[in-house]
Amino acid sequence: MLVPDPKVVRTLLTRYAALRIAQAEQEKPQTARELADVCRALCAVMGAASVEEAIAKADALLIASWRTAGGGAGLSLAV
Repeated sequence: MLVPDPKVVRTLLTRYAALRIAQAEQEKPQTARELADVCRALCAVMGAASVEEAIAKADALLIASWRTAGGGAGLSLAV
């Protein structure tokens, strides 16, 4: 089974969060389209049927990769 690159997953999660905040502050069609695209990408990368499932899987992947890297050694929190 292929495991997504944690850096890619962090980037998608960061983009998802930023778009959710932007959409909550002011709804715009362009932001909604970008959010839908990021949701689809996150679901595809994580092999999930819903964005909620994708986020849960992404969290688990990032925690596992953090532990594997020795508690974060070599795995920056920054995107």
